[in-house]
Amino acid sequence: MPEADRLLEGLDPEQREVAVHLDGAMRVLAGAGTGKTRAITHRIGYAVARGVLVPTEILAVTFTTRAAGELRTRLARLGAVGVQARTFHSAALRQARYFWPKAYGAELPPIVGSKISLLAGATAHRRLKATQADLRDLAAEIEWAKVSNVRPQDYTRLAGLAGRAVDGYDAADVAGIYESYEETKQARHRIDLEDVLLCAAAVLSDDETAASSIRKQYQAFVVDEFQDVNPLQASLLDLWLGGRDRLCVVGDPAQTIYSFTGASPHHLLDFVRKFPGATTVTLERNYRSTPQVIEAANAVMREEIGRGAVRLRATRSAGHPVSFEGHLDELAEAGSVAHRIEELVAAGTAPSDIAVLFRINAQSESFEEALAERAVPFVVRGAERFFERPEVRQSLTLLRGAVHEGAVSADSLATQVSHVLSAMGWTRDAPTGRGSVRDRWESLQAVVAVAEELALVHPDLDLAGFVAELQRRAEAQHAPVAVGVTLTTLHAAKGLEWPVTFLAGMHEGTMPIVYADTSEAIKEERRLMYVGITRARDQLHVSWAAARTPGGRGSRGPSRFLDSLLDATSRASGARQTPAGRTRTRSGKRGVSMCRVCGRSLIEPRERKLGRCVDCPSAYDEELFEALREWRRGRAGQESLPAYCVFTDATLTALAEMLPDDAAGLARVPGIGQSKIDKYGGEVLALCAAQRRASDTS
Repeated sequence: MPEADRLLEGLDPEQREVAVHLDGAMRVLAGAGTGKTRAITHRIGYAVARGVLVPTEILAVTFTTRAAGELRTRLARLGAVGVQARTFHSAALRQARYFWPKAYGAELPPIVGSKISLLAGATAHRRLKATQADLRDLAAEIEWAKVSNVRPQDYTRLAGLAGRAVDGYDAADVAGIYESYEETKQARHRIDLEDVLLCAAAVLSDDETAASSIRKQYQAFVVDEFQDVNPLQASLLDLWLGGRDRLCVVGDPAQTIYSFTGASPHHLLDFVRKFPGATTVTLERNYRSTPQVIEAANAVMREEIGRGAVRLRATRSAGHPVSFEGHLDELAEAGSVAHRIEELVAAGTAPSDIAVLFRINAQSESFEEALAERAVPFVVRGAERFFERPEVRQSLTLLRGAVHEGAVSADSLATQVSHVLSAMGWTRDAPTGRGSVRDRWESLQAVVAVAEELALVHPDLDLAGFVAELQRRAEAQHAPVAVGVTLTTLHAAKGLEWPVTFLAGMHEGTMPIVYADTSEAIKEERRLMYVGITRARDQLHVSWAAARTPGGRGSRGPSRFLDSLLDATSRASGARQTPAGRTRTRSGKRGVSMCRVCGRSLIEPRERKLGRCVDCPSAYDEELFEALREWRRGRAGQESLPAYCVFTDATLTALAEMLPDDAAGLARVPGIGQSKIDKYGGEVLALCAAQRRASDTS
C-alpha cells in the first residue's frame, strides 16, 4: 500500500472525503466531537504525502495558541513537518513585522500591553468618569468596533444598528472615547492587537510586492473554527488568497457563541456563495459522547438543524441516562451537585474528570463553598476563585471597616451589607448589559445573597459574625490545588470535554441570560447550552433552581431550551427526569444517611462520612487513625495528590471506628467506593488487621 494511502486508514467515510479533496474550495461542517482536527490534519498530511503540496506552502490558521500547537504536533506525526500552523494574530504579526519596513520605511510600532491605561487617559480627556470595570467594557467595545471595521466617526450610527451599548455611556460618549484612544495611541507611536491585523491588511493592500510574496509562499490555506471569524479576519484571509480558491474551512454554526466579540457564522454559512464550486462535507458521527448525551444535544438544537447546524449521530454504546433536577434554591442546588460529586469521587472518579459548568462567573461561589465543605478539590478555570476576585476582596475590606468603626444598625443583616456595598456602586437593580460591569455587579450581588442565606439560618447573626463567616469561607478555599473538579463558565468550556459534566443554573433568567433581548441573542444562548451539553463524554447532569436564596420566591422554571427534554409535569414540579420514557424520580429525594449511634438523620458532609453525629460517642482507635494518616501521607506523596483525595479525615475516623476486616466491611464505610477498594483496600485492611492483632495481644 502506498505511504499516502496509509494515512487514510481509520478515517470514517466523511473524514476520508475531506482528506482526499486536494483542489478547490472546501467547507467542512463539523459537529461537536466528530473528529474535525483528525480530518483536516490527515487532509494536509495526505496532500504532502502525495506530493501535491510542500509543507512550507501551507498555512493552517486557528484561534488559540494551544490549538495551533496541537495542529503542529499532529501534523509532525503524519510526516508533514514544516506546515505553518498559527493564529490569525501570529501570522499577521510575522508578516507585518517583515513587510512594514520595506513598504513604509519604518519599523512596525510596538504593541501596547494593555488598552486600560490609554483608555483611562482618553476617558479623562473627555471629562468622563470610569471605573476599572468600565474601562474593561470600553476596551471590549473598541475591540469589537475595530474587528468589525467600524471607525470612530461611524460608531454612533453603526453601533445603534448592531444593538451595541456600554452600560453607563451613550453611543456618542463611546465614539468620543474611541477617537481619543486612537489619537493617544498614535501620538505615543503604539499599536494594539487589532492594529496588528489592520497593519498586515494595509501592507498587502498597498504593496503589491508584499502581497505577491505572501501568495507565492502560501499555496493553500486551512482555517479551523471558521464560525468564529470576524470581518477583519475575513478581509485578511481574502488578501492572502488573492482570488485563489485553494481553501478549506472547518466550523460548526451551532457553536457560534462569541458574536459579542464580532464573530459571525455568516462567513461559514455563505461560503458556497462566495465560492460557487466549493465542496461541502458534513461530519456528523460523534465519537465523544454517549447516545443519551447526543439525544439531548440534538433536541436542544432541533430548530436549527437544517439551517447549518449538524444533526449528530452517536457511535458509542449506550451509557447513563441524562438527569434533570430542579431545586428550591441555588444553595440547595449547589449542595446537591457537590454531594453527587462527593459520591463519584468516593467511588473512584478522579476529580479532574468532573466539571461544573454555569452561565456566569458569579455562579461559582456556591459551588466553591459546597465542594470546600466536602473537602473535594476544585479549580476555577478562566477566572479567579470567588474570594480572590478584586471586587470581593474590596467588599470584605469595606465590611471589616464597617465593623471596626461600629457602623452597625438595627437593620437586617442583608440591608446592612447592601448599604456597605453601595459605596462600591452596588445597586439593587442589575446593569442592563453584559461585560465587566455586569460581572462585578454579579459578584457583589452574590455577597448580598450569602448575607440573605445566612440570616435565614442564623437570625441573630450580626455584621461582625457575617464578616467572620466570609473570612472562614475564603480561608477554606484558599489552598490551591493542581488538579480537581473544574468550575467554569460555558464560554470558557468550549473546546474541552470531561467524562462527567454538570450543567448548573439552567433556569430562566440565567439561561437564557436576562439581557439576551433579541431573537439573535436568544439563539446564541441556545447554542451556548448546546456547547455545554456536548462537553460531556459519559455522564450529563442538568439542574436549575426555582429561587436564588432559601425562602425566596420560587418563580424560576427550567430553561426554555429544555422544553423538548422535559414534560409539563416535570417543569412544574421540579422532577428529576431522563429523556424519552426512561426512569425518573423526584428532585432531591436521595437516600438519607442515619447516625449509627442515635439514629438521627445526618445532614453535614463530615457527619455523613463518619456515619454518626459529631457529638455521639465514638469507639475511636487513635493508634489505627494515626497509622492510617501516616499511610495516607505516603500514598498522597506517591500519587502527587492532596492527602484528602486519597481519604478524608472523616473517612479515616470511620475506618478507625468500624475496623473492617474484609472488602464488604470496607464498602460499608462512608466515602469508600469500589474503585478505592480496588486501589487501596489491601493496604487498608492490612493496617486494620495489624491493629486488631496488636489489640488482642495487649
